[in-house]
Amino acid sequence: MTSPDDRFDFDRYEHDLTLPDADVVDLDTARANRTRPAPRPQDIRTDDGDDSDDPEDFESFEVTEPPLGRPVDPPDEITPGFALREAARRPLVAQWLRSWRGVRSMLRWWTKQTAYVTAYHALRVPKYVAKMLWWAPVGLFRGIGRMLKWATAEEGNYTLRQAAADRKDAETWLKLDKQRQAAARWRWMLVFGGATAASIAGAVLAYGPTPSWWNWAIAVGSVPVLARLGRPADKPITDRVIEGNKYRKLTAELVRRALVSLQLSGINSAVAKNPKAIAFPTDIHRDGPGHLAIIDLPYGVEASDVIARRGRLASGLRLPLDQVWPEQAPGHTGRLALWVGYEPASQMKQPAWPLISGGKVDVFKPFPFATTPRLDTVDAELMFRNWLFGGQPGSGKTFALRDLVLAAALDPRVELRGYELKGVGDFAKVAPVCLEYGNGFDDDTIGRAAAFVDWLYEECQRRSKRIDHYGKAGKAPENKVTPELASLKGSGLHPLVAFFDEVQELFSHPTFGKPAGEKMEKVIKLGRALGIIILLGTQIPDKDSLPTGITRNVNTRFCLSVADQTANDMILGTSAYKNGLRATVFEPVVEAGWGILSGLGKPGAKRSYYVDNVAAERIISRAIGYRQKAGTMPTEEEQTRPTGPTFDLLADLLAVWPEGDAKAWNDTLTTRLAEMRPEIYEGWASEQLTAALKPHPGIKVTDVGKRVEGKAVTRRGIARSDVHDVMTERDRKRGAA
Repeated sequence: MTSPDDRFDFDRYEHDLTLPDADVVDLDTARANRTRPAPRPQDIRTDDGDDSDDPEDFESFEVTEPPLGRPVDPPDEITPGFALREAARRPLVAQWLRSWRGVRSMLRWWTKQTAYVTAYHALRVPKYVAKMLWWAPVGLFRGIGRMLKWATAEEGNYTLRQAAADRKDAETWLKLDKQRQAAARWRWMLVFGGATAASIAGAVLAYGPTPSWWNWAIAVGSVPVLARLGRPADKPITDRVIEGNKYRKLTAELVRRALVSLQLSGINSAVAKNPKAIAFPTDIHRDGPGHLAIIDLPYGVEASDVIARRGRLASGLRLPLDQVWPEQAPGHTGRLALWVGYEPASQMKQPAWPLISGGKVDVFKPFPFATTPRLDTVDAELMFRNWLFGGQPGSGKTFALRDLVLAAALDPRVELRGYELKGVGDFAKVAPVCLEYGNGFDDDTIGRAAAFVDWLYEECQRRSKRIDHYGKAGKAPENKVTPELASLKGSGLHPLVAFFDEVQELFSHPTFGKPAGEKMEKVIKLGRALGIIILLGTQIPDKDSLPTGITRNVNTRFCLSVADQTANDMILGTSAYKNGLRATVFEPVVEAGWGILSGLGKPGAKRSYYVDNVAAERIISRAIGYRQKAGTMPTEEEQTRPTGPTFDLLADLLAVWPEGDAKAWNDTLTTRLAEMRPEIYEGWASEQLTAALKPHPGIKVTDVGKRVEGKAVTRRGIARSDVHDVMTERDRKRGAA
């Protein structure tokens, strides 16, 4: 506050300035004197130099504020030049016109909507005709009445004349009536002239030499006009198109309301203090088949907080869930990109896979694999990557995995091997170009798949020596497979794609599961730089069916529809669900092919291309032609040659069965099996044999008693007759097939 002494007496000083002896004061000097700091009490000294006086003994001393220094931060004002440089300019061309995709999407949407509206009204033409015929006579009489009222020139003039009459102002009344008569005179002339002309025209049309279609054309043209005059204002002739897909154009106010409805404390508290706390750095604009809003959220609110509440956001916009797609926008973590489609994604027609119509694939380069909700193409990569596909039945997992196998088949350098452990033949179309292919979930097929994993590990060891050799020769920079080495015949470093669909059948197998899981983890770690590409598909992503060591080392993951958060994070990684990457929102069968793709750019919702069996057969026909021309088409002998040690457990049991014994102990059998095939049965105990026989319910593991050195000993064992019967029935079914 300012003390009374510091107040400025404007009246007195204005009077003093008029005096002849008034002085001109230097303002800079005056300000300097006024802001000079007063001495502090502890610094005041007496004239005699004695500084023993206590400052508190002074009765009074002047208290003034110290002068302010220069501000630490520069002023907030922005210079005009800086504002011109930093101001965002509107684009010369609209966003949707900058790419053919945007133009195509806009034209497709406009054409679809126009066609719907046209068809909607076309079906209701009889109803519209009946309405027009009903209201046209009313419109005729109403039109005649309006014309006669207009001819009298009473409208407006009557009210003024009545007001003059109420004031008893005869002069004004006469002037107004004179004006009305003058206006009515020429109006009646026009009405009579028009009526005469209409009568003559009607007579000519009715009895003159005019074509009959003229009469119909005039009647058709006049009926809608008369119906428009006759119908009430609240009863239109045409119906509103209310059955079509609803689309609410994205506006700033609509977005703000939806964000506030999320009940995020950071948003609500900021908006309560400042309604403009939610900002839009760029205008909301069209982007493909929808609108895109870039939003700066309030300070401290991250885009992932909003993405995790996508369902609430869709509710706030009053739109279907698959029509609202929020994601992290480039820039800071509080910037959100909200895209809203013209219609739900499940109703948008996905374009055909470009590889169906033609073209080769180079696995060292990206190729089309999926589309975004905006129908943008997402390119996939195979080299130096391993893929994991996860989803519940009906999610489209197998078809998404098959897209990669079909693409790899279009590169004649790629060696394809794989196992489909579901047994329905989804990959049967790919079998002709595979060096090794298995289909089924029986023990034999799973055993061959386990042997294939062992072979892959050995192949990693062989390729690592080759990479080392070419690296020393300067042909393998960074000790990785290059396109030149992959194309070099005899290098042994061509790309190898190994696929396993329903891999949980292998990893959860009581006999082969654990060893196969351990070997697969090593192959995934080692094979990436060696040209070995692993593609895994599973519908049971738990620690037993899909070892965590495998999921941690797979660098590309596609999580399709899953039932819960646990399965979601098992495939995409810990905290994926918390960060808004939720595949639980996709509905099986209805939204087959939709999922969260992680590892290729920014994670988000993608939809793999759908390729049916007919299209897959066309692709494989082209792949066969490419491979025959390149000399890489596998022969029948190569396809039937096993990659690793195989075995038939039942046949091996009968081969090592103790002669003359109807029943045998498991311990005895496992010892003899290990002696016959140590590479397979080494380390087996009674428990492993019991687990391996579980898929054969006809073989009962029971207690078998024998006498050893005169003593009765009971151990777990099986009967030879059970093994023989089960093996005979199995061979009979194979022969029938």
